[in-house]
Amino acid sequence: MARLSQLKWAMGASIFAAAFIFGAFLIGAIFLIQYYVVGFDVFTGVLLALGGTALFILFEYAIGPVIVSATTHLHFLKPGENPWLENTVKDLAQKSGIPMPRLAVVPNNSPNAFTYGRTTSSAVLAVHEGLLRSLNEDEVKGVIAHELGHIKHKDYIVMTVLSALPLLAYWISQITLNAAWFSGGSRRGRNRDNSGAILIAIGVISFVVYILSFLAVMRLSRLREHYADSYSAYLTNNPRSLQSALAKITYGLSIAPKAATEARSFYIEDPTQAKREVAEIMQKKNKYDLDHDGVLDERELEHAMEKEAKSTWVQMNSLFATHPPTFRRILLLREIENEMKTGAYTTDKVHYYV
Repeated sequence: MARLSQLKWAMGASIFAAAFIFGAFLIGAIFLIQYYVVGFDVFTGVLLALGGTALFILFEYAIGPVIVSATTHLHFLKPGENPWLENTVKDLAQKSGIPMPRLAVVPNNSPNAFTYGRTTSSAVLAVHEGLLRSLNEDEVKGVIAHELGHIKHKDYIVMTVLSALPLLAYWISQITLNAAWFSGGSRRGRNRDNSGAILIAIGVISFVVYILSFLAVMRLSRLREHYADSYSAYLTNNPRSLQSALAKITYGLSIAPKAATEARSFYIEDPTQAKREVAEIMQKKNKYDLDHDGVLDERELEHAMEKEAKSTWVQMNSLFATHPPTFRRILLLREIENEMKTGAYTTDKVHYYV
């Protein structure tokens, strides 16, 4: 399993990707401004590129929570409306050392949960009605602790800002490539021969940056899910609850009539990915049904998860996923559980297996 150092590496890689995108944006903006707008010097172009990038990221940061709230149809809980949920979140938040998040329930039968916000003090923790109905209290606690881990680590802020960077690079590539296409015969003079080539080069570089930065952000997103899982194990001192919760959530999402895709990167599990995971295991049901009784018991499922975790296809497919495969998350939690049983697992090792 990945260690904390790999999370730090992913953070560094994302920062590098951000700087790379920023440099590509500056180059592209300066070329475009000087090419299409007469009288702008390099210094002015740099200032405009810096300002444009900053405004774009600030816009994404500001509008993100509004979009999530509007598309998920949240019902914010009033004090006393759900005493058990309120008290559970309050106790775990106090243990985490973070402010009590605002609570909301989503009128959706699929089992899921997510957090979002702009700051730790304004964070929102939302749970689906399906989660509260499908999971027992210990499992819900495990999920809540996972979501509080995201708040503790400020994941919703980091991911909202970083996710804007691949999008920015993609837009730059599309704008410059389209500009090159339409400017073929529209310019006259000495720049006519090389202007299109310059725009195409900027567009191609921007698209490469988009792919690299997207993979870096997805890598970071997956590690942050492992990070939150590990935090849940520490906070509840009961990793088995989150193990069973993840299994129920994945199965529940896989049989949901329609996969909810709003704010999918914020969910504890991506509905689309859950459907794919369960379908892949069920396609190989006969292979993993060792006693041939038509049912995959816990031992057989564990065997299936271990095999699937080593699949080259799964590893390649996971590069583009926002969440780690469920079976990898469960295996990590089992490692933590085994470590706890030895008595060697302490609070300073909360992220040792991440």
